[in-house]
Amino acid sequence: MEILIFLIIGALAGFAAGLFGVGGGTIIVPLLFIVFTQMGYSPDNIMHLALGTSLATIIVTSISSLMAHNKKGAVMWPVFKNLAPGLAIGCFLGAGIAGQISGLYLQLIVGVFLLWVAYKMFFGGKKQVASHSNDINPELPSKPKQLAAGGVIGVASAIFGIGGGSLTVPYLTRYGVVMQKAVGTSAACGLPIAIAGALGFMIFGMQQQVDVPNTIGFVHIYAFLGISIMSFFTAKVGAKVAHILSPALLKKCFAILLTVVGFYFLYKGLV
Repeated sequence: MEILIFLIIGALAGFAAGLFGVGGGTIIVPLLFIVFTQMGYSPDNIMHLALGTSLATIIVTSISSLMAHNKKGAVMWPVFKNLAPGLAIGCFLGAGIAGQISGLYLQLIVGVFLLWVAYKMFFGGKKQVASHSNDINPELPSKPKQLAAGGVIGVASAIFGIGGGSLTVPYLTRYGVVMQKAVGTSAACGLPIAIAGALGFMIFGMQQQVDVPNTIGFVHIYAFLGISIMSFFTAKVGAKVAHILSPALLKKCFAILLTVVGFYFLYKGLV
């Protein structure tokens, strides 16, 4: 029964990721939070398990996304090399920080983050991003600054349980990278974030001796397998459907969904 639930979550997360063009973390974390709550896990561990497991599943989905974007030549590998060390170190440290934050505060933090993403999706779609940009040679900051930016994005990604696309794409487009390459490079950046974050949540979770079956630290193995397998396939279906429907309408629908989930987290955290 557990496996079936996790397969369904994976199917929904993958479909939504393909349909709305966002990482599955924004879907996976809330769904796992609800399922783990129904399973009667300790409230102290539920949010940490949802975040750690979400990052572990992003390892699989980011490989799939990375390969697709790389075929189209949309990954800026020199930029990836500058960002990757900071992303990995930041995300590993972020997992340690998240491990020290109580489950209640994590709910509030993630709730506020989801509301911010919803706001950006609802009102940010009208801007023409980087239309003037130089596709060949965008003016990016120096290597040390890119490394530092990677560190900040990595820490935030661990605390929010996401692959970093919500943060990496705006960072790159701000410096004149065209949207397609920003999205492609962000997809590649999701891999070091996910690997370092999952390892961090495993290690720091093992130190806290989490008393939940079928887990390694703060990563639920059955949930990881079920979600990874299904999301790998359904993301492609979601992407096909996205081309049929209106992108503007899709973004607004997803923003409404995130708003509901964000307020749900705040409600659960405050009541």
